[in-house]
Amino acid sequence: MEEPMNRAKITLLVSVPFFLLCFSATAAFGADEVRARARAIGVDVGVMTPGPLNAITDVAGVRVGHTTVAGGTDVRTGVTAVLPHGGNLFRQKVPAAIHVYNGFGKLAGLSQVNELGDIETPIVLTNTLSVGTAVTATVHYTLEQEGNETVRSVNAVVGETNDGYLNDIRGFHVTVDHVLQTIGSAAPGPVREGCVGAGTGTCAFGYKGGIGTASRLIPRGGDGHFTVGVLLQSNFGWILNINGVPFTREDKKPAATEKTEPTAGEDGSCMIVIATDAPLSVRNLKRLARRAFSGMARTRSVMTQSSGDYAIAFSTAYRIPHEAEVERIDVPPLVANSAMNPLFRAVEEATQEAIYNSLFMATTTTGFKGRTREAIPLDRVKALAEK
Repeated sequence: MEEPMNRAKITLLVSVPFFLLCFSATAAFGADEVRARARAIGVDVGVMTPGPLNAITDVAGVRVGHTTVAGGTDVRTGVTAVLPHGGNLFRQKVPAAIHVYNGFGKLAGLSQVNELGDIETPIVLTNTLSVGTAVTATVHYTLEQEGNETVRSVNAVVGETNDGYLNDIRGFHVTVDHVLQTIGSAAPGPVREGCVGAGTGTCAFGYKGGIGTASRLIPRGGDGHFTVGVLLQSNFGWILNINGVPFTREDKKPAATEKTEPTAGEDGSCMIVIATDAPLSVRNLKRLARRAFSGMARTRSVMTQSSGDYAIAFSTAYRIPHEAEVERIDVPPLVANSAMNPLFRAVEEATQEAIYNSLFMATTTTGFKGRTREAIPLDRVKALAEK
């Protein structure tokens, strides 16, 4: 039996805004590939205006951290964390809801979020077999926060997709320290995309997938605007549609010309995290999460049986104190049902664009057993957009 990989040989990369990815084995990643986001190559999604960063961090207070875990020929994985605010999330929870489109996945914390309507920990994304490790780490992080000395129950929210095509997923290379480092590094500002954090080893539409993000602004008369931001982990596929055009047919990918079911490697999953500063009820957060899959549907040809597709939506507009003696919470005037349509459009557009960004920013990656997933060819995407 082979000895497990020496963890000291794993390269640990913590991503801060625009931190450069550097690997000792550059052949594993397409380091020389020039990548660009969707709008930079003419793929404009929808009609709404993006936020200044076109990222989930356009929602004030939201923070994102990545840790990329890569080493040797077989380890291509990582962790991504989204923090609704920079304070003690357990003591100052945020309203939240989760929608399950297809439940072939593992989302820790799901039942309590949908029961109580709040989130009390960072939202952590990783690979399928590392969910348990990430839960342990997130619980440790929460218990160690000042003010949580007597806490005996924590509902850690951890999602996943399966990166086992490019990553030695059975090697359990994500550790508690990786997760803690990810949460600790989370910051506002620009968000890295593509082969980073939980997107390091993911695949989408037969190409290299990864982390993607986007945002939309919703005018509210003379009182400024609301923001909806999306961050996701793309790991699903078959035939890719780009603004209505079946790109994988145009690119002559084999899966696009065969009249068969997609292979197991193309089934995959998608974890979607949605943030907004609009004051929404938990019920309307659930409705917002549900609409994300309309945006996802515009990018693909089929929703497969073995896909784990989850959307987590939260609002930063108000907090829910933990203290047991608090009988009432202060809630600002909530957005009415009749005013939800612009937010629905925003989450649909942002989800669609975030998926494109996850593909367009990813680089060709070689990993487990010498398998390679090529980056989507941006020259052909740009030519298609120009047509």
